[in-house]
Amino acid sequence: MILKYIPLDEGMMIMDEAIVKAKKIIEGYPETKFSGEEYQRFYRCVYFMCTYHGSNEKTMQLYEKFRNSFEESIFSTVLPSLINKQGENLLREFVVIWSNYKLMARWLCRFFEYLDRFFIPQHIELESLNGISFSCFREMVFKKLYCRFIEAALTLINQEREGLQINCELLKDVLDIFVEISDYRGVNYYEDFEHILLTEISGYYSRVASEWLLHDSSAEYVQKVFWCLNREKQRAHQYLHPDTEAKIEQVIRYNLLDQIANKLMEKKQAENSGIMTDYQEMLSKCAGMSLQEGSSSTSPEEWLSKLMASSAHIC
Repeated sequence: MILKYIPLDEGMMIMDEAIVKAKKIIEGYPETKFSGEEYQRFYRCVYFMCTYHGSNEKTMQLYEKFRNSFEESIFSTVLPSLINKQGENLLREFVVIWSNYKLMARWLCRFFEYLDRFFIPQHIELESLNGISFSCFREMVFKKLYCRFIEAALTLINQEREGLQINCELLKDVLDIFVEISDYRGVNYYEDFEHILLTEISGYYSRVASEWLLHDSSAEYVQKVFWCLNREKQRAHQYLHPDTEAKIEQVIRYNLLDQIANKLMEKKQAENSGIMTDYQEMLSKCAGMSLQEGSSSTSPEEWLSKLMASSAHIC
């Protein structure tokens, strides 16, 4: 490629054209496209400016222009579109904005690609172009609104647990972004969310365990445990990661069975006077209960009777 001299000011104006058009994507026009001719013009502009001027200072100005284009887009478009929204509306806009933001970033990374290939590798302290696009969004948007994203996501999950219809696909998209945007240094936003979710689930089922023991028979209690385990499994399968599904089952089992096994057996005793129970054996069997043991082929009454018979004797 024959080198072509492009004055710095002229080159910056050419790249401004690329940035302004790319910003239309984040402004709500994701159908915005660049022709092959436009791509070649913008890419060559960066190439000529970097190779002809031969100055790290000039090239660094291009690098900073790339970063500034994301920061300006976030201040002018992204934050204003999110900051006043709440709940499901916030999550819906978040998913759309993130998708458009990544598309804008892909185009700009292509135009400034020469920096990634030849300039940045010589300066190990500099982030890659893709790294800049992610870190700008993470630091300026995600961290600022993270608590509100979590609150909105948990609200949807709780609404579904109470029997309301929710947009599961939206929730899955949001949680996938939590994974995608996690910091390569080790900050995992999905794991943070998972910890909060498991804590909420633990509190919820600790409360309902007390209510069920008070108002339901032992057989009804076990029936509800089976139902909740299966419902939570179905719920988790729709929008949570597989590892989370297993952790949720452990939390529910601990709160609905392990923690109250003795009380459940005492309740069964009261319902079946004359039956003496080895509590430690019952506790062990409750702790080992699985979803398969609560399949549709076994009724709660049969399961509980079998459990009692295995560790009790009739006086």
